[in-house]
Amino acid sequence: MADIVNLRQARKQKARDEKTRVAEQNRALHGRSKADKQRDRLNADKAEKFVAGHRLDPSGKDEQ
Repeated sequence: MADIVNLRQARKQKARDEKTRVAEQNRALHGRSKADKQRDRLNADKAEKFVAGHRLDPSGKDEQ
């Protein structure tokens, strides 16, 4: 025989699980220290300068 499932409880449990999943994502995105944020910002700036320095067109605009 199949298990009897209360749909109201199942729906509420699904909503709780979704909230937990979203909370975990937000903790990963926003739960960083100031030093972590600074390090990531410096790495992004360094990468952008590296790419900009290796462009064929120094202005960064495509002219045709």
